[in-house]
Amino acid sequence: MITTGTARSGRPSSGTAILGTGSCLPSHVVNNTEVGARAGVTDSWIRGKTGIRNRRRAKPDEATSDLAVVAGRAALEAAGVRASELALVIVATSTPDYPQPPTACVVADGLGATAGTAAFDVNAVCSGFLFALNTAEQMLKGADSRYALVIGADIYSRILNPEDRRTAVLFGDGAGAVVMGPARQGRGLFAGRLAGFAADRDLIEVAGGGSRFPATAETLAAGLQYFTMNGRGVRDFVNTNVVPAISAFVADAGHRVEDLAHFVPHQANGRMLDDMSAALGIPEGRTRVSYEEFGNTGAASVPVTLDLAARSGELADGDLVLLAAFGGGMAMGLSLLTWQGPLHARVH
Repeated sequence: MITTGTARSGRPSSGTAILGTGSCLPSHVVNNTEVGARAGVTDSWIRGKTGIRNRRRAKPDEATSDLAVVAGRAALEAAGVRASELALVIVATSTPDYPQPPTACVVADGLGATAGTAAFDVNAVCSGFLFALNTAEQMLKGADSRYALVIGADIYSRILNPEDRRTAVLFGDGAGAVVMGPARQGRGLFAGRLAGFAADRDLIEVAGGGSRFPATAETLAAGLQYFTMNGRGVRDFVNTNVVPAISAFVADAGHRVEDLAHFVPHQANGRMLDDMSAALGIPEGRTRVSYEEFGNTGAASVPVTLDLAARSGELADGDLVLLAAFGGGMAMGLSLLTWQGPLHARVH
């Protein structure tokens, strides 16, 4: 387990803060009746199992980078930072535009970042944004430029089996972004933790399309190009590993769960989030959610939810915010920060 920042400081010294947020959620809405028809389930079944009502779908000619550029541009505008000022562009995704080049390079070019801006992808599946955020925070300490753009973006509709009710009803497409830069005294990120549980890697996977099972007529016929998930195994993983890790992380940072003004978790499943918040003792009304209208947007879910909260005015200067995500690998990422406001984020 990797710990970044000053996990026991309780409050940050001048360091790195989130200066602006943005998101991109495709305009096409897919409701439960539509997605459930092919999966063989009803609207009431989906709502009962997941709490999800709608999700968004990218257009056929839209790629992950297209959503990421829109989200990134919104975050830059909210922060008042130009793309030419960025030292880093990091895109967290498990649905890249291409095997190579990195989707982050496509995004950096689309935003007008200058030559020399480092751009790379992070794939820690649904926890990727937290891995990218913690990485950027550490890298900015030695960068010539003071700013980084961190984006979580996924188009899961391209890798779902529409007849698999365990996965098809859960996921939506989207992108969320943050601009990171200098923090005021007493504000910003002050603790981060990354962890892997590789023995559980088969709980979530897309088996085909890589070097072990390259895309062939045989692998396509076998359905290896589709996302698969052991839902019960993931739930057990969260209860066994994620919940106690979050409790320990907050305590190690010198806080109690009751101190949190906002808990922004990965939007895996509404019922799972209810159980997680209850097990952690998160005070009522402090868990921020977006799953009802947007579903599980993969690596985008935490930054999308954060952007919605920022745009709505729910986040106030000085609020203690916990970001938490888990995903395939299995992997877990956590960040604790003191919110630096005001922000005027945009949703597109």
